[in-house]
Amino acid sequence: MSSIAFSRIQRECKEIVTSKDLNNSGVSIEMLSDKLTHMKGTISGPPDTPYEGGQFELDIVIPQNYPFHPPKVTFATRTWHPNVSSQTGLICLDILKDQWAASLTLRTVLLSIQSLLALPEPKDHQDAVVAKQKMSE
Repeated sequence: MSSIAFSRIQRECKEIVTSKDLNNSGVSIEMLSDKLTHMKGTISGPPDTPYEGGQFELDIVIPQNYPFHPPKVTFATRTWHPNVSSQTGLICLDILKDQWAASLTLRTVLLSIQSLLALPEPKDHQDAVVAKQKMSE
């Protein structure tokens, strides 16, 4: 990883750790590697959703070519959601795939995943069984 990428990740992590707004919204991050390539994210379930009151752990792996490629993020906490694989924790979210831009940050990723819990997209599902159940509600 380049020194520029390393500095950027340090800055992004510091922002998440020190931001009172993020802590109040239930978003946090913990480094699992001195190289800043592996992290644990935590998000609180959004209010007025079935996930309210829950704490969800995310496994975050930063690729060598970050920020030009998105981090690899999966749910470590088993989650029943149409955009999350109930088997592997893979997340179907456009900014983690083809809509990633180098201007996006880890903060954006964590907040977007938290928002996804509140606003599922069953037509663009990761788990077909959960999506079918959601659409039949």
